[in-house]
Amino acid sequence: MKFLKTVFVFLIINFGALAIGSLLMANGPMTDWYNSLNQAPWTPPGWVFGTAWTTIMICFSVYMAYLYFEHPSTKLKLMFLVQFILNIIWNYMFFNQHMVLLGLVVIVALTLVVAKFLFGYKNQLKAKSLLILPYFIWLIIATSLNAYIFLYN
Repeated sequence: MKFLKTVFVFLIINFGALAIGSLLMANGPMTDWYNSLNQAPWTPPGWVFGTAWTTIMICFSVYMAYLYFEHPSTKLKLMFLVQFILNIIWNYMFFNQHMVLLGLVVIVALTLVVAKFLFGYKNQLKAKSLLILPYFIWLIIATSLNAYIFLYN
């Protein structure tokens, strides 16, 4: 029961980050600015983003609950906080402020933090590490989309 409560807390925090990020992006994907950009040919349709983030945050919340029980350290809490902040501020930098290069720096940093979760704790969590893989893969795709916009606009 304690594990499920922990998962629930991480679900609230992670979906809270998505909600805050959505508010800070100021309707970004629907703006003339974004729609006028030269976007990567592999940019998925809009509905994919919501589906992907929902799946990612459910998996990430379960992953974090497992990791928290296995390794409840200050370092882990700090890494989670950094991930939380980077996830939120990318939306603001990219969509709201149109700072494509700074957005790219932020998303690369976020990808590195998630990679640290994936590879830094895989020996402890073993197969449970697969739960963070969708987040890592999505960030690689999102980073490539951001980089394409930076390079071709």
